[in-house]
Amino acid sequence: MPAALALLAAAFVVGFEQIVQSKYGATGIIGLLLLTVGIKAKNPAFSSAGAVLLALLLAGPAL
Repeated sequence: MPAALALLAAAFVVGFEQIVQSKYGATGIIGLLLLTVGIKAKNPAFSSAGAVLLALLLAGPAL
């Protein structure tokens, strides 16, 4: 059962990355990567940079 759950989680992550890349391009992937690495490494600088980059991408059309 844990192997199936890990496979399902990996498929979800890959699918989410593809959606972000198709909508926001390489900048979206870099922001998502910074956010993920920052959270995993417990580094607030990386996670904040990734969150700000993703927020700018989402708010870009409204500005």
